[in-house]
Amino acid sequence: MFGRDDHHERTLSAPAICAGVGVHSGERVRLAIRSAPTGTGVVFVRTDVTDRDNRIPVSGEAVVEARLNTMIENADGVRLSTIEHLMAAFAALGVSNVIVEVDGPELPILDGSALPFVQLLDRAGFRRQLAPVRYIEILEPIVVEEDDKRAALLPCDRYEMRFEIDFDSRVIGNQVVDFVVDEATFRDQIMAARTFGFAHEVEALRRAGLARGGSLENAVVIDGDTILNPGGLRMEREFVKHKALDAIGDLYVLGAPLLGRYEGVKAGHALNNQLVRALLAAPHAWREVTRVPELAQVG
Repeated sequence: MFGRDDHHERTLSAPAICAGVGVHSGERVRLAIRSAPTGTGVVFVRTDVTDRDNRIPVSGEAVVEARLNTMIENADGVRLSTIEHLMAAFAALGVSNVIVEVDGPELPILDGSALPFVQLLDRAGFRRQLAPVRYIEILEPIVVEEDDKRAALLPCDRYEMRFEIDFDSRVIGNQVVDFVVDEATFRDQIMAARTFGFAHEVEALRRAGLARGGSLENAVVIDGDTILNPGGLRMEREFVKHKALDAIGDLYVLGAPLLGRYEGVKAGHALNNQLVRALLAAPHAWREVTRVPELAQVG
C-alpha cells in the first residue's frame, strides 16, 4: 500500500479462504476474506455465533485484551483473538475494506507469521476503489511507558518504525530493526518472521488452558540457549522483526496507515493498544489527510 502510486483504497478481487488451528484455543477454524465497499473498513464476522450480533468492526476501542495477542470485542460481548498477523498483512498490502468471516473464537495461526496471509491475499488479487486512502498524520509526539517498556508515535513525513528488544538469552539478546514501512520492505524483511516463545512459558500457558495449538510448526521455541525448531531461524534478527510485524498489525486497528514514526522498546500488544488509545484521546496530536507528501513515497 505504502509504495503504490495511486493512493486509493483497495479491497479483494475474489474471496480468500483458508483453514487452520488457533494457537491458544487449539480449535480448527475456517477463514473467508471477502471484498467490501468503500467505508466498510475491516469487519470480522463470527459465523459460529447466531444468537446475537456477530459483527466486530475493528477499531482502537474494540481491542479488549492484548496480553498474549490482540483480541477484539463488539457491544454484544462477541470476541475474536489473534488478529494481529492478518491485520499486518492488510496494512502492508493496502487492504482498506474487507469482511472477514471466521467460524471460531480465534484466527488460525498458520505458520506463526504473516507470510501465509500475504500469499492468500495475493492469490485472491486486489481491486482498486474510487475513494482515496486516508492517512493518519502524526502532528505531536505520543508516548506511553510501563516499567522498562516504551512505545511512541512521532511526527514524520513517511511511515517509519524502529523496534528494540532485549532478552536474557544468548539466542536473542539485544536486537534492533529500523525501517520504512512499505509493501516492498514488508515482503522482503518482515512478513515471514515467526512468533516465538520459551519452552518453560509454553508449558505454563498450556496448564492455564492456552497455547493448545502451539507447536514447532507455528512458532520459534527457545529452551535455554537452544532453538528447538529443526530448521533454526528463517532470517537474521527474526525475533525483533516479528515484534515489528505485530506492531504494524496492532497499529492498523486505527483503520488507516500512518504518516509518522513508531518507536517501540520491549513493547507488546498491550502497550501498542495503550498507544493507540492515547493517540485517539489526543485529537490535537494527529489529523486525517488524503494526499501524501512527496517524501512519503521515498523508500
